[in-house]
Amino acid sequence: MARSTVDEPSEDIVAHATSERDGRRGPLARITLFIRQVINELKKVVTPTRRELFSYTGVVLVFVVIMMGILYVLDFLSAVAVSWVFGDGTFVG
Repeated sequence: MARSTVDEPSEDIVAHATSERDGRRGPLARITLFIRQVINELKKVVTPTRRELFSYTGVVLVFVVIMMGILYVLDFLSAVAVSWVFGDGTFVG
């Protein structure tokens, strides 16, 4: 499960970013700071366990199947409506 604590940037990164913000940064310094912040954020990522991964995958697949069903019904009803309005009133399907 995910961590219960709020993920906040570490104080040294914030202090370093603030101190660098005070002075003018060159393009290389900005890129370096960005890469450092990205690496720190990636260290906070929690990978799911195998059980959680299968659970999440199942939820996504069920959601996709339900959405496919809803879209199929809406498509069918719109085809019937278009056939009724512009056609001879019959729908062959």
